[in-house]
Amino acid sequence: MIQDFHRMISAALGISERQISQTLGLLEDGATIPFISRYRKEATGGLDEVQIEAIQTQYEKLSETAKRKETILNTIQEQGKLTAELQKRIEETWDNTLLEDIYLPYKPKRKTRAEAARQKGLEPLSLIHTDAADERSSVDLGGRRIIKKKKKKKNTRDRTRT
Repeated sequence: MIQDFHRMISAALGISERQISQTLGLLEDGATIPFISRYRKEATGGLDEVQIEAIQTQYEKLSETAKRKETILNTIQEQGKLTAELQKRIEETWDNTLLEDIYLPYKPKRKTRAEAARQKGLEPLSLIHTDAADERSSVDLGGRRIIKKKKKKKNTRDRTRT
């Protein structure tokens, strides 16, 4: 994969792969951009600070995209929706916008408060409230009945646990 990064950076910036490889090696060893441009010209083939910074930026961008692709593939795999064609499309894509567009239909939805209330069994109360907006007393009675049922279930669970 690193060789692929070197090729992509080389194509984007018009710098030889050898220079990119040497520069990234120096950056990974902890050398700073000014140090490399002033004292390691022989290793980088005479690259200036702007070119070295562009190499570093491109490399970081490609690394982040690779990590994102891995996360996306894992998420879709966990959902059981990963096909060979979809995997190929994701692996071949290096544009972040296009990658997110491919992922959008598979992206897990956020859990809303309404969804949490439905899971707690409060949907009947909501339906009573919307159906009987004018009849205030029926909403109160219906809500009390549902809440009492919930409390009874909770109390029963608490007694069985202790």
